[in-house]
Amino acid sequence: MINAVGNPQTLLLLGGTSEIGLAIVEEYLRKAPARVILAALPNDPLRDDAVAQMKGAGATKVDLIDFDALDTANHPEVIARAWDLAGNGRSAGSAPAGNGRSAGSAPAGDVDVAIVAFGMDADAEELWQNQTKAIRVAEINYTAAVSVGVLLGEKMKAQGYGRIIAMSSVAGERVKRANFVYGSAKAGLDGFYLGLGEALAPFGPRVTVVRPGQVRTKFSAHVEEAPLTVDKEDVAALAVAASAKGKEIVWAPGAFRYVMMVLRHVPRAIFRKLPI
Repeated sequence: MINAVGNPQTLLLLGGTSEIGLAIVEEYLRKAPARVILAALPNDPLRDDAVAQMKGAGATKVDLIDFDALDTANHPEVIARAWDLAGNGRSAGSAPAGNGRSAGSAPAGDVDVAIVAFGMDADAEELWQNQTKAIRVAEINYTAAVSVGVLLGEKMKAQGYGRIIAMSSVAGERVKRANFVYGSAKAGLDGFYLGLGEALAPFGPRVTVVRPGQVRTKFSAHVEEAPLTVDKEDVAALAVAASAKGKEIVWAPGAFRYVMMVLRHVPRAIFRKLPI
C-alpha cells in the first residue's frame, strides 16, 4: 500500500536494467525504503548490477524475475509473478517466471507503482529499410508495452489504486523523418497509456506518461548531445513528482512542453527542414 505520506511500499520495474527506470526507483528510495521487483531479460548481463544498485539505494528487498518483452504470451505469468511476490514475500529464486502457476493460485499482494521502461532503438536509416529489425523495434516499443499495460491495468483496477509510469519520448509527439520507425512506435505507446489512464481513473489508479528528450545515459553516450539534454536523475525526479500529483503527462525537461506546442503547428514543409 502507498502509505499515509504518499510513499509506495512495492515498486515494479519492467525493464529491470534500464538506466532511467532504475533512476526512477532510486528517486522513490530516497524518500523512503521500499521493496523492489526487477523484471529483466534472463540473459541480461546487467541484472546482478541492477540488484546491487537497488540494495545500495536502500531497497528493503530486491526480487528479480525473468521478463522478455517479445514473449507476450508469457506476460500474464510475469505480472502474476510480480503480484505474487508482493504478497507472499518469497525470493525470486524460489520459482522462476514461467513456472506454470496461474494468476489466481497464490496469495496476491499489491504493487503500488509499476514503471514501464523497456525499449529498443537502432540505426534509424537501417530500420526503415530492414523489415526484420523494424518489426522488432515496433514489437518491443509498442506491442509489448500495450501487452503489459493491459495486464497492469487489470491488476490495479482490481486493487483499486496504484500508479503506472510509462516511458515515452518527445520523438513520438511529432514523428520526424530522422527516426520515424522508433518515433512512430513511441507515438503509439504514448497514445495507449494516455488512454489507459483515462480508462482507469474512475477506479482509482493513475497513469503518468513521461516524455523525455535526449537523456545522458550509456545508451546515448555515442550520440552528439542535443539541446535540452538532461541527466537521468532529472527525468526521475520529474517522473516521481508528476506521478505523485496525478499528472497525465510530464516533459523532461519541462521546457520541451513549450517547444512541442510550437512544433506541433509548424507546417510539414518547414518541419522537415528543422535540425531536430
